[in-house]
Amino acid sequence: MLAIIKSGALQGIHAVPVEVEVNTGETGELRLVLVGLPDAAVKESQDRVFSALTNTGLSLPNTRTTINLSPGTIRKEGPLYDLPIALGILAATRQLSRAHLNDYLIAGELSLSGQTCPIKGALALALLARSLGKRGILLPNGSAQEAALIENLPVYAVDSLDTAVRFLNDEKPLQPVCPQDSPFRQPPKDDKIVDFSDVKGQGNLLRAVKIAVAGGHNLLMIGPPGSGKSMIAKRIPTIMPEPSLDEFLEVLRIHSAAGLTLQKEHPCFQRPFRSPHHTISDVGLLGGGNPPRPGEISLAHNGVLFMDELPEFKRSTLEVLRQPLEDGSVSIARSAGRITLPCCAILVAAMNPCPCGYLGDSKHACRCSLKQVESYRNRLSGPLLDRIDLHVEVPCPSIESLQSAAPSEGSASIRSQVHAARTRQERRFSDTQTTCNARMSHRQIRQHCNLGAPQVHILKESMEALRLSARAYDRILKVALTIADLDDNSEIQTEHLLEAIRYRSLDRALC
Repeated sequence: MLAIIKSGALQGIHAVPVEVEVNTGETGELRLVLVGLPDAAVKESQDRVFSALTNTGLSLPNTRTTINLSPGTIRKEGPLYDLPIALGILAATRQLSRAHLNDYLIAGELSLSGQTCPIKGALALALLARSLGKRGILLPNGSAQEAALIENLPVYAVDSLDTAVRFLNDEKPLQPVCPQDSPFRQPPKDDKIVDFSDVKGQGNLLRAVKIAVAGGHNLLMIGPPGSGKSMIAKRIPTIMPEPSLDEFLEVLRIHSAAGLTLQKEHPCFQRPFRSPHHTISDVGLLGGGNPPRPGEISLAHNGVLFMDELPEFKRSTLEVLRQPLEDGSVSIARSAGRITLPCCAILVAAMNPCPCGYLGDSKHACRCSLKQVESYRNRLSGPLLDRIDLHVEVPCPSIESLQSAAPSEGSASIRSQVHAARTRQERRFSDTQTTCNARMSHRQIRQHCNLGAPQVHILKESMEALRLSARAYDRILKVALTIADLDDNSEIQTEHLLEAIRYRSLDRALC
């Protein structure tokens, strides 16, 4: 007897339909045949499924059984087909009613006891179920909590094979998971919250951080060890606008496809902050592998990618960042196909001014020669620096500022200023797909970054003195417009332009 279960296959961060066809009653040797381009994890499902059926008190098929994962042109990966295969066997052997099988999309891993285990890609599967017009989706408990964030789709959490069978046989009704109960809708715990009020001194850097977040600009901090670069970087997500549900779902879909939600790495409603080590590979940063999975730059989508000790990263690793930083997306081409992943994140990088770290520090003597300093800074190519809008020198804070009892500006206050600037940008780009000043096209720059004759002269002289590229020219105008937005000004003023030029400090140092 033939039974068909609806499921899906993960391709990048998207899911495509898969039908699990189970046919029993065939003549021949008593065995199970699995076809449809399954990988090793899918092939091993036979042992898990048979043990789960036995330990749940259900009967195994007593004839030759063929399981086809259709379409056969798509590679099937992972243990998510355990539950649909088990239900298909039960339906084909008349132990499960087939009345509701076509109403739901089903996925889940089974333990030997028959309990379900979470799977990656649950959010993409839920979006697929909604697009197919299904009445709902059946998922393991952990996976159902993230899938419940999808609107207009009932998500049913099944903790075991027995629960799924009783539900589909109308023996045990289940209530859909409430989206508000999902841990992914909860704010961060109090012990995980950091605040800019903890920062003492560094007024120039805090100003640059505010500009970077307000306009979505990339930021490079240059300073000696202990100057607070990492401390400030970790607090940047606290001043970013709260993500919309659509933005958060896009972030969560990437993390779910990478399997990070199974590791509880993104368990609350907040923007991501990723900080890869400088030993990371090109694939780890950009994405790829077999099967292709998101890299750190995509995992930071709609959030912050913090790269500490930037010159210590491999040159090839840094160079692969150039196009994704420009486009806000990354394409990964492999023999099995091509996937495109979003990576619209704010790059925040930190570096020492020299190999020993103390060039220009009043408290420590630098031990590096001029040649060593040049070699160290030349690890960063000009095209990469062009794509970083703000270069900020970060001196060590003074003892007086560290001991000051005066309260520093908190994250809530800075976030309100950032929100006001972003609101102005939303109105400016309301009829376009541009989200912030940093993503303006050349046509939009010409439309919104109008300069007077004196400002044009200042910019021309600065370009010639600093030997800036055309890309750096555009970046200066974008930053200047963001500064004007923070000042609630509709036009770029001379002081806004001069401040934007001042943030090309590394260009000045290399001239």
